[in-house]
Amino acid sequence: MKGNLTEKIVPCPQCGGDSIYNEGNAFRPFCSERCKNIDFGAWASEGFRLPTEVPPDDQIFGDARLQ
Repeated sequence: MKGNLTEKIVPCPQCGGDSIYNEGNAFRPFCSERCKNIDFGAWASEGFRLPTEVPPDDQIFGDARLQ
C-alpha cells in the first residue's frame, strides 16, 4: 500500500544508530544524508572491495609487457 508510513526502525549501516526505514526517509537505510554520503564516498574511493581470486592487472600482465 503506497503512502503507508509505518515506522520500522533498523540500524544505520554507517553509524549503527536508529534509522526509520520507510518512504518518508529519503536516506534509507541510512539515518541521515551524512551517513549516506560517507558510505558512498567509501565505495567511490574503493574503500569497500569484494573478494576475488583474480590477481591485480599488474600481476597478470606484468611479465607480458617485458617480452
